[in-house]
Amino acid sequence: MRFTKMHGLGNDFVLIEPAPEAGLRYGELASRLCDRHTGIGADGLVLVLPSQKADFRMRIFNADGSEPEMCGNAIRCFAKYVYERGLTEKTDLTVETLAGIIKPRIMLDAEKVTGVRVDMGEPRTDRGDIPMVGPEGPVVNEAFTLDGENLFISGLRMGVPHMIVWEEKLSVRRMERLGELMEKDPAFPQKTNVNFAEVLNAGEIALRTWERGVGPTLACGTGACATGVAASMAGFTGKTVTIHLALGDLLIEWLEDGHVYMTGPAAEVFTGSVEI
Repeated sequence: MRFTKMHGLGNDFVLIEPAPEAGLRYGELASRLCDRHTGIGADGLVLVLPSQKADFRMRIFNADGSEPEMCGNAIRCFAKYVYERGLTEKTDLTVETLAGIIKPRIMLDAEKVTGVRVDMGEPRTDRGDIPMVGPEGPVVNEAFTLDGENLFISGLRMGVPHMIVWEEKLSVRRMERLGELMEKDPAFPQKTNVNFAEVLNAGEIALRTWERGVGPTLACGTGACATGVAASMAGFTGKTVTIHLALGDLLIEWLEDGHVYMTGPAAEVFTGSVEI
């Protein structure tokens, strides 16, 4: 099978176009191909599929074989892939995902894809939407005890569940220790992505993410969106913020229509073929 390796600010994926009759066990395939020692190496496997509801359908499998509802970095890579492969001439796309129809807009300069702006839809802000155990209502800068530490967290669902830990100073070692624990904490019945955020000023946030089913990632698009919304709800920032990730920035806008818009790059790394 032919594949393309792509990344969105370091969050990397293997993209394939499987035949409808392939009958593959994609969770198992993802675990094998995403292994960084014995496979291609990636955070996830992305399937480029036809859709009866939208222009395309995207499925994504994490490196552990689980299938999340959506991935913000993956959908930017997806949009760049289908346009540059000539699968569409449209620059405004609709993509079917488990989180609903997502709408990427391809940004061009002399027919070269320079970035993708994605309408990520509306955040779901009730505790039950995440879901998280506890009383009804939003989770905004709430006290939470984990591994003997007192944290302040916010939470919402941005296609997938996200918790944001508000930090005075980011620490990768702390993110790796606490992220793994919080992902699997009993308070989160579907597990959760965990974002560690340092608010720099009213328009900028530094962010690192422990991704559900993956572990530490260099970038998380849905996490950046969730963090931007959560920071605004907590009064830490306005509704437009630049999220600083390990390898670059995402612009997050929570606009008057209630939708969250994410703008950022996508890059192709290499292509090849693999026996499956």
